[in-house]
Amino acid sequence: MGTFLGHFVPGLSLALLGLWHLFNIIRSYCLKGPETFSAKFWFPFPKLKHLELVLILFFSFFAIILLTIDFPDFNFSSFKPDNLEHASMFLHLIIFACFALFCELTLSSDLFSGLEGHYHFLLQLIAFVSFSSALASASFPKSFSAALVLSVSVMFQGCWFLNMGFMLWVPRYVPRGCVSNTTASDNRSFVHSSAVACESPGAEVRAKALANLQFSWILSAILIITCALCFKFSCKVMLPKNRSSSEYERLCRQGSDRSPALTVEVSPNSDQK
Repeated sequence: MGTFLGHFVPGLSLALLGLWHLFNIIRSYCLKGPETFSAKFWFPFPKLKHLELVLILFFSFFAIILLTIDFPDFNFSSFKPDNLEHASMFLHLIIFACFALFCELTLSSDLFSGLEGHYHFLLQLIAFVSFSSALASASFPKSFSAALVLSVSVMFQGCWFLNMGFMLWVPRYVPRGCVSNTTASDNRSFVHSSAVACESPGAEVRAKALANLQFSWILSAILIITCALCFKFSCKVMLPKNRSSSEYERLCRQGSDRSPALTVEVSPNSDQK
């Protein structure tokens, strides 16, 4: 993951996965209602039911292979500790995907200190929120809030990975006053080292402040998407109810308008009798 692609590909995958979960959770809550809503850790596709789990499984295997051979050097003997750390992250995804597929196929699912350091510190905050919301969602499967926070945090992790890829591994996007180390290989220059050095303490403070702003802006964009999806599905559910209530009120008004006329016509008949 010590390259731009190492951050871009996993980040884009997690962002799309989080958006898929966000869409399905909001739709399920609005269509089923709070009484019958239940949180899920994966959602079936319309025609290929287990496509999400299969994609997670194969993507994780592919990522571990690339980390094992130390892409782009393709050297098995240079398996570094940071590669082991990143491979362990994908190992957890493989365990989850395999266990979920096993439960579904066997019908047993019901049984069961620098600039870069600052970026990773913010990433750890998002990961902690994901972990906490996952525990809450597992403990309270009927909680819409826990499921919503979990999907938002997963999408947030993906977007933050994308942002880290640009800001730390593409030289033109490195904050002003900081430089990224580059090495030449095969007559091409690419970012190889994970260090981003700032020329002065003031430049480092400015870069961290910029990271905090990016953190806030990405979160704001995700919240806007979340609110838009909530409004979209809530409007589909609320409009028929509003129409039925308005028709009921109109019938009541028509009935109240006719009642005085009936009393006026009946009163002469009673006098004659």
